[in-house]
Amino acid sequence: MRIKRSVTRVFGVLVVPAITVAVVAYFGAYTIWGNRGILALEDTEAQLGIQQQQLAQIQDNRARLQHRIALMENNPDPDLVEELARGQLMDGAPNQVAVPRTGH
Repeated sequence: MRIKRSVTRVFGVLVVPAITVAVVAYFGAYTIWGNRGILALEDTEAQLGIQQQQLAQIQDNRARLQHRIALMENNPDPDLVEELARGQLMDGAPNQVAVPRTGH
């Protein structure tokens, strides 16, 4: 009877710390190796850098397009209208050669 109480007491005293250690170990491992853990932070920062570069390119492209739209809105420049028409139609006057080029 005494041995049974002794085993029960020791088991009862060790259960709570064992469960606590298991829970802390689980969350500690997830903090390091989890989907949003410390190791995933490097990948996330690399992806953020790439996306920031893409955003800068898109914003630059948008600024250029807004500038061209502003040139066309109120009093369109005849040279710009002709350039756009030739770029879209790839057509010109007789004996004139149109050479396609990339955007500005």
